[in-house]
Amino acid sequence: MTYTIIPTQPSSSEANVVSSPSLDSQIRAALEHARRLTAMYGTANIEVAIAWETVEELQVAKARQNASAPSNFARYCAENPDAPECRIYED
Repeated sequence: MTYTIIPTQPSSSEANVVSSPSLDSQIRAALEHARRLTAMYGTANIEVAIAWETVEELQVAKARQNASAPSNFARYCAENPDAPECRIYED
């Protein structure tokens, strides 16, 4: 089973909107696809294994994306370096 994605031209009102789906929506779609394939073919099918591998890779990408983003506290300290809670004391 092979799926082909055909790109479409955005309308003028959609031109400023990001056309790629978010990572969360990609994970949800991949999960649904993997679950349906598992229900149809069982767990011994290569397409099912590939579908679940895709889900796993998307989840790893999301974890990496979250890990690389600075924390709210780090952003606060960057904006307010003189705040008492952002001071760094060295020995």
